[in-house]
Amino acid sequence: MSSPSFDVKQLARSPQRRAIAPPPRRAEATPAVETVALGMLPELVGYHIRLAQMAIFADFEAALGELALSPGLFGLLVIVEANPGLKQTQLADAARLDRSTLVPALDKLEDRGLVERRAAPGDRRSNGLFLTAPGAELLTAAKRTVRRHEARLAREFGTGERDKLIASLSRIFPERR
Repeated sequence: MSSPSFDVKQLARSPQRRAIAPPPRRAEATPAVETVALGMLPELVGYHIRLAQMAIFADFEAALGELALSPGLFGLLVIVEANPGLKQTQLADAARLDRSTLVPALDKLEDRGLVERRAAPGDRRSNGLFLTAPGAELLTAAKRTVRRHEARLAREFGTGERDKLIASLSRIFPERR
């Protein structure tokens, strides 16, 4: 039996060979970019909203750092306080969260002793949500801090601008009015 013959030139040109060959060297180094162009981003409402959200969340977390409350957890506590006995599905709808996001957040709040789940009267498959005494105490302190946080944000706006901004942004999601 004869052994198969190989064309060395063909092998050198094969995709496998090229894949392991080192990349060609560049003749010159790429010049450093002095100013990064943002393209169309500054024209986009969503881009500015995202920048504002990042700044607001950073300030919020700095302000509430010692309380270890994110904006999301704070929001859940506020809704539960305003609606004692609220079912988890109702909280998910009100906070615009899906169940896979809500349950771990509630677990965190419950593990910290801030919220408790109680079987709903007449429907033991559903849980009503309630603030605990420590949860109410923490939320009272958090609300004071959040009001100061909001005042810092609002000082950048003239008379009526804050309300106008909120009204303008709410038109993006009109079903929440």
